[in-house]
Amino acid sequence: MSKIVATAAIRGAQKIVKDAEDFLAKAIAEKGEGQKVEFPDTAYFFPMAYALLGLEVKTLGDIKPVLQESKSLLHSEPTQNFHLPYLGDTLDSGVATLFAEEIIIGLRYLYQQEPQPDCIGFFSDTILRQLGIQLVDGRMPGFAAILGAAPDNKTAVEVVREFQKRQILSFVGSSTNGRSIIDQLKEENVEMGWDNYIVPYGRDTITGIYPLNWAIRGALTFGGLKKGEALKCLKYCKDRGFAFGVTLGEIDDVKYATGAGAINMGFPVIADTDIPEIRPTGICTYEHLVSELDHKKIVPVCIEVRGVKVKVSAIPIPVAYSAAFEGERVRKTQTHLEAGSKYSTAFEYVTTKNTDEITDGKIEVIGPEIDDVKEGDAIPLGIYVEVAGRKMQKEFESIVERQIHTFINEAQGIMHTGQRDLVWLRISKEAKSKGFKLKHIGTIIHARIHEVFGTIVDKVQIKIYTKEDDVKKLLPSAREAYKIRDERIGAMTDESVDTFYSCTLCQSFAPNHLCIVKPERLGLCGAYNWLDCKASFEINPTGPNQPVKKGTVLDGIRGEWQGINDFVKIKSNGHLEQFHGYSIMTFPETSCGCFECIGAIVPEANGFMVVNREYSGMTPLGMTFSTLAGSVGGGNQTPGFMGFGRLYITSKKFIKADGGLKRIIWMPRELKEAIADKIKARAQEEKVPNFYDMIADETVATDTEKLLEFLQKVNHPALTMDPLI
Repeated sequence: MSKIVATAAIRGAQKIVKDAEDFLAKAIAEKGEGQKVEFPDTAYFFPMAYALLGLEVKTLGDIKPVLQESKSLLHSEPTQNFHLPYLGDTLDSGVATLFAEEIIIGLRYLYQQEPQPDCIGFFSDTILRQLGIQLVDGRMPGFAAILGAAPDNKTAVEVVREFQKRQILSFVGSSTNGRSIIDQLKEENVEMGWDNYIVPYGRDTITGIYPLNWAIRGALTFGGLKKGEALKCLKYCKDRGFAFGVTLGEIDDVKYATGAGAINMGFPVIADTDIPEIRPTGICTYEHLVSELDHKKIVPVCIEVRGVKVKVSAIPIPVAYSAAFEGERVRKTQTHLEAGSKYSTAFEYVTTKNTDEITDGKIEVIGPEIDDVKEGDAIPLGIYVEVAGRKMQKEFESIVERQIHTFINEAQGIMHTGQRDLVWLRISKEAKSKGFKLKHIGTIIHARIHEVFGTIVDKVQIKIYTKEDDVKKLLPSAREAYKIRDERIGAMTDESVDTFYSCTLCQSFAPNHLCIVKPERLGLCGAYNWLDCKASFEINPTGPNQPVKKGTVLDGIRGEWQGINDFVKIKSNGHLEQFHGYSIMTFPETSCGCFECIGAIVPEANGFMVVNREYSGMTPLGMTFSTLAGSVGGGNQTPGFMGFGRLYITSKKFIKADGGLKRIIWMPRELKEAIADKIKARAQEEKVPNFYDMIADETVATDTEKLLEFLQKVNHPALTMDPLI
């Protein structure tokens, strides 16, 4: 049975490699071997060739050895014993296909044939890092690469929605008989994009390389693996990248070949057609190629075959509920009612009560319900949440409250942005037609607080106010609480506590990395501060956020403590000996890959530039963010380079041992403007009131020569500080 699959995969590989060879010959003839060729926003050149062969493809001429390697893996016919799990010839054909498809796509970019209409095309390093925290904390437990088209539009939507409900990201593309699932979803007005967990990559099977080379970059970005470490990269994908392929409709030779490439990476393929199966384990964790003809069963089968661990929130509301709907937008024309923003007064507030003061599960709507509101109207809204619990603390209120945004937003057809008294809520006509009520907002909040904060919260009571007088009456007390929280958190310093917290969440992807979260330094992903970690430990005492006693001070200037060093050595698997919490130059804290910013030394200017992951342009070091990130991630200590969260930049402890804020000489304009007020406030404290204007950006310089000219012109303090090197 396996011989049929192998023969088809070999034929498909031969065709794809020949197409790549012809396309490359055409490109060289027309443009020359020195012609630059690249994918957008990646430090990994042609990622598959970089990871598996160690080759850096920069020009058309650089593609030739990749093509030669691809051709060397081709076979004329299968020769293996197909009762064994190791299908050598098939796997060789799969690897040849991966290289050849990457060549074709790279050449298409050169000829501006990619991305295809309504498709994302190449997935950038930036989006990989942005999704990093969702990858490691389990919100996004797996990935489905869907190729082809369902029998009808309804089935296409149902399959994708089932993945969404399980928070599994669907890469959709390819086609069957000229029809793509992308168009099926478009025709049914399904919103697609990264925020919706539905990503259209391309309309032919060759573009199936996009999710595969995105996966291989996970090994390089988070795993700290180096170019050419082929077996390690493939094993990383198998063990840590929970991806699988789903073919809808007839499978041709090209799909078989692409599927063989996926199997090399440990990614099984599940088909909705009657094809020969390959069930013995070997390369994949479980089965390799499985047939499931019932579309209502295909999603559970995918999850079982790949071993994806999913958690579905069963909340009694009349609309679907999943993290995949968190990024869904409700347009004005789709809206039944809205609250907040510029349309009405709205707020949300969590407060702690004594356990005998509230009734768990009591939900009240005080004022008009959704059926009482005219379509298109705006209403005042006060979401007043009272919690009680033996382990609940006042300082946890803001942490619980901050999650209301996520809790509500994960309901299909409900859009929520902002927090506190800056919220904006929209409920769609479709959600209303399915029976969604304002009371269901309380149902969601009650269920999710118990699910997420059950260890510290015993009771949850919710009141939803929709009368203007009630909302305005309650708002001042909520605002006073917001103010007190900010003052309490703002007053915390590293010296005011004897315990920091670890964050090993990212070790599922970067085994040797960990963050040490302090009151004055949040996690590098920007998602967890000291209070978050403290609450996390209370909720899950054996989880990724553990209290770490500082212990004896070894170096107060650089931020080194014996207790921290002891913990770091154990939790980094002996990979690291020590951390300097306040230095980028000596034993800097490590990074996984999902950092918001990178700090990097610019030796000529005696200072540091800071670049955020959203910036795709050139920096004065002659490297983009993606290129820099290749030197920082994977849990490696790289003196002079460090990843961190945005808010750390204006912390009083920001690289204090190296000169702090005054060492910043360059950052992208978008980042600079986003934290302008905080920079100016810190500059006043540092007695450099005009420092904000001394920081260069890309409009001033993207090379060191122009940067130095600017710094000298503004008399930047870094130029006269002690040498960094």
